[in-house]
Amino acid sequence: MSAAPVHIGEAARASGVSAKMVRHYESLGLLGDVTRTDAGYRQYGPADIHTLRFIKRARDLGFSIAEIAELVGLWHDRGRASADVKRIAQAHVADLEHRIAALQDIRRTLQDLLRHCHGDARPDCPILDDLSGQA
Repeated sequence: MSAAPVHIGEAARASGVSAKMVRHYESLGLLGDVTRTDAGYRQYGPADIHTLRFIKRARDLGFSIAEIAELVGLWHDRGRASADVKRIAQAHVADLEHRIAALQDIRRTLQDLLRHCHGDARPDCPILDDLSGQA
């Protein structure tokens, strides 16, 4: 026995995704064809809610919308090769590692600037000097 279709607010609550994002994901084609009532209201079934949860989890892990679109397609394709999924995840990890390294460089630079700033009533400030290119 399948559950009765629900409106967007209920689908949003059930999936943990805002109604605005549900509409956005639908507009991007991540949900496939969503049924509508004669009055034009969207109706979401259990499979739609499951897909929304999949998308939310992928977003929580930092995947881009393009990556999520590819992952959703692979998820629905029972003939997929797991190597295709792994390739996407590996590329995402490599991107995360690059971004983490860049953030660590930024942190080191700011920590160095903080060490050189007296933080007192004097007007000279190595932080502002660095930001203005005068350092």
